[in-house]
Amino acid sequence: MRISRRLAAAASAAVLVFLAGSAMADGEKLVIGTEGAYPPFNNLEADGTLTGFDIDIAKALCEEMKAECTFVTQDWDGAIPALIAKKYDAFIASMSITEERKQKVDFTNKYYNTPPAIVVPKDSPITEATEAALDGKTLGAQSSTTHSNYAEAHMKGAELKLYPTADEYKLDLANGRIDAAIDDVVVISEWLKTDDGACCKLLGTLPVDPVINGEGAGIALRKGDDELREKFNKAIEAIRANGKYQEINEKYFPFDVYGS
Repeated sequence: MRISRRLAAAASAAVLVFLAGSAMADGEKLVIGTEGAYPPFNNLEADGTLTGFDIDIAKALCEEMKAECTFVTQDWDGAIPALIAKKYDAFIASMSITEERKQKVDFTNKYYNTPPAIVVPKDSPITEATEAALDGKTLGAQSSTTHSNYAEAHMKGAELKLYPTADEYKLDLANGRIDAAIDDVVVISEWLKTDDGACCKLLGTLPVDPVINGEGAGIALRKGDDELREKFNKAIEAIRANGKYQEINEKYFPFDVYGS
């Protein structure tokens, strides 16, 4: 189990604060929820700091809105209930905009969009990222995600094993306890660059299912919080136009993660 997971519970109680410039101290105060266990998008480091694309985008949006933002971590499975319960004002953690989720919360416009993919051990006999190739195999996925939903809908011949975090399926894949895993292509690709990911290889991306995969990743907000949603949407447009989004994108990825 990675250090980020061990620290998650403590960090959820501790407050991680980002002030969007000293001149903004009197601005709107917002509490931003994130997972902290999904690198390179969001991760809780050993020293308790939050890093990743989601975090940098959130900070840029707070700065654009002249808001004082406080960050807290939240386990993925409880993200929407905690938002509804007003533990935080917005959840920024690569949450895909789907019709199912829109029954419970509202979303901003997308801030990135990437496809799902399959990862396997380097010595795997599986040669294709298809339902037929995964028939009878054990497939890992993080629970309560579009990726687990995708596997249930399109990989029906596989035995699906669900995990609370991406770190845990990666550990089982590296140790031969599952045959393959499904996740975002960027998350998989970045993991494969690490020592922990040296065990495995990207088998291929999967066709996007618009119903399951949704419209891309957006910021989740409580139902009816239209004013805040509009502020975030304007801020997303602004950082896309002024070059800040591109600057953050290039820090993490060699391609345009915003998608089509």
